[in-house]
Amino acid sequence: MSGAVLVAIAASIGNLLQGWDNATIAGAVLYIKKEFSLETQPLIEGLIVAMSLIGATVITTFSGAVADAVGRRPLLIASSVLYFVSGLVMLWAPNVYVLLLARLIDGFGIGLAVTLVPLYISETAPTDIRGLLNTLPQFSGSGGMFLSYCMVFTMSLMPQPDWRIMLGVLSIPSLMYFALTVFYLPESPRWLVSKGRMAEAKRVLQGLRGREDVSGEMALLVEGLGVGKDTHFEEYIIGPDDELADDGLAPDEEKLKLYGAEEGVSWIARPVRGGGQSADGQKEGGFQRIYLHEEGVSGDRRGSILSMPGGDIPPGGEYIQAAALVSQPALYSKDLIEQQLAGPAMVHPSEAVAKGTKWAELFEPGVKHALFVGIGLQILQQFAGINGVLYYTPQILEQAGVGVLLSNIGLSSSSASILISALTTLLMLPSIGIAMRLMDMSGRRFLLLSTIPVLIVALAVLVLVNVLDVGTMVHAALSTISVIVYFCFFVMGFGPIPNILCAEIFPTSVRGICIAICALTFWIGDIIVTYTLPVMLNAIGLAGVFGIYAVVCILAFVFVYMKVPETKGMPLEVITEFFSVGAKQGKEATD
Repeated sequence: MSGAVLVAIAASIGNLLQGWDNATIAGAVLYIKKEFSLETQPLIEGLIVAMSLIGATVITTFSGAVADAVGRRPLLIASSVLYFVSGLVMLWAPNVYVLLLARLIDGFGIGLAVTLVPLYISETAPTDIRGLLNTLPQFSGSGGMFLSYCMVFTMSLMPQPDWRIMLGVLSIPSLMYFALTVFYLPESPRWLVSKGRMAEAKRVLQGLRGREDVSGEMALLVEGLGVGKDTHFEEYIIGPDDELADDGLAPDEEKLKLYGAEEGVSWIARPVRGGGQSADGQKEGGFQRIYLHEEGVSGDRRGSILSMPGGDIPPGGEYIQAAALVSQPALYSKDLIEQQLAGPAMVHPSEAVAKGTKWAELFEPGVKHALFVGIGLQILQQFAGINGVLYYTPQILEQAGVGVLLSNIGLSSSSASILISALTTLLMLPSIGIAMRLMDMSGRRFLLLSTIPVLIVALAVLVLVNVLDVGTMVHAALSTISVIVYFCFFVMGFGPIPNILCAEIFPTSVRGICIAICALTFWIGDIIVTYTLPVMLNAIGLAGVFGIYAVVCILAFVFVYMKVPETKGMPLEVITEFFSVGAKQGKEATD
C-alpha cells in the first residue's frame, strides 16, 4: 500500500501548486497594481487574476479526450512543464501583456492538474483507502495556499516587495513536480489495461500494491473494459464449504465455490432464489461475472428467515448474506458463440479493448446517469457560497477587531490582509484532515448529508446578522463563528467530495472525457460566481447573496439524498455497474 500512498502524495503536488498560485496572485496583485498604475484600469486588474481561470477552462475542454488517448501520466508531465514555464515568464514579465500570457500558461497547468490528479489517484489507489488518498488534492491545495501566504506575508514586510519574485518562485516546486512525474509516477494501470498493455499494467500494479500476486485485481481491471449490458441484482448466501456439506443441502448448479487466502479454506455461495436470469445467462453465454458484496446481517438473523434452493439454512450457522451484481463478462464474445466453439466464448483482453474513444458510450444510460450526478454536484458546489464567503472573510475578521489588532503591532494594510487570508486557510487544514480520516469510514454520501445542513445554518446566521440590528460586538462574533464553521464543514464535505465522486463513477474507457466535462462545469461555474458576486452585492446586498447560497445548499441536500449513491469500499468497476443497473431500473420504472 505504501507505493500507492507515495504515488498519490507525489501526484497531489499538482494541486499544491494550484493553491500556491491562487494565494500568490491574491497577494502579488496588490503590488502589480502600483507598478503598472492599474487603479484606473479594473478590467486589466481583473484579467491578471482571471487569466488562469480562462486558461484552465480552455485546456479542460480537450484534456479528457487526450488523457483517454495518450494516458494520464503524459498530461501530468505537461502540467508540471506548464507550471515551470509560467513561473519563469512571470519572473521576467517586463509589461502587463507578458504577465497576462504567463497567467494563461499557468492556467493551462492548473486545468490539467485539477482534472487529472483526482482521476489518476482513483485509478491507482486501493479500494479501501481511495477516499482518503483522493482527499489529498484538497489538503495539498489548501496547504499550498497557506505556505504561499506565509511567503507573501514575509516579503510584504520588506521595504520594496517584489511581486515578480513572489510569482516566479512557482518554478522551483514545479521543477520538483516535473522530476516526480517523469522519474517516479507510473502510468495508470487501468489506462494500460484499457489499451491492451496487460504486462505493463501488471508490473505497475505489483509496484503499487507491493506484492507479486495481483491476479485478482488484474481480473477486475479487465472487467472494467466494458460495462455489462444485462446487469441485474441477485441475493446469495455464503457459508463454509464443509458446513454446507454437513447440513446435507442438495447440490445446486448455480452454486459458486470461493477459495480463501489460506490453503484448504473454501466457501460456497448459493443464490437465495434459483433459476431465472442466472440460469439463462449460463445457457446463453457459458458463464457470467458476479460481484459479491457482504450485507450487514446480524448474527441472530443468519439462517433464521432466509432459505436457499435445496433446503433451509439451519439456525446458528456461520452464514453471510451478500448482494450480487450479475452481468455479462467484458471478454464475452457473441461472435465466438455463433461459431459454436467448444468451451467458454471469450476473447483475449488485448482484443477486447476499445479502438479509440467510443463517443457513443457517453450516451449509454449508466454513463448519462453518472454525468448527471457529476455535473449536478459541480454546479451546486460552485453556487453553495464558498467564493462569496472567501470574498467576505477579510471584512468579517476586520469587524471582529483582527484588523485593528494587527495594525496596532505595526503591520500595513496589505500585510494585515495577507495574514488574515493565511489564518483563514490555516483553519481549513485540520478539517480536511478529519475528512481524510472519515472518507473511507463514514463514506462520501454520509459526509455530504452531514455537513451540508451545517452550511445551511451558518449561511442563515450570516443572513440574520446582516438583516437584524444585533449590535457591533454580537454581529462581529456571530459572523466570525459562522464563517469559521462554514469553512471547516465545507472542506470536510462539499469541497473535496464532488471531485472524488467524479473520479469514481465513470467507466474506464470514457473516464477522462467525463471527468473533463465535470471539470469544465466547475471552471465555468467558478467564473460565473466570481464575476457576478460584485454585481449581486450591489443589487441585493450581503443578506440577499447569503440567502441565495443557503437556498442552493438546501437544493444540494435534496439532490445528494435523491441521486448520489455511496461509493466507499467499492472497486471503480463495480461503481460503474451500479450506475448502469440503476439507470436501467429507472428507465423501466418510467416506461
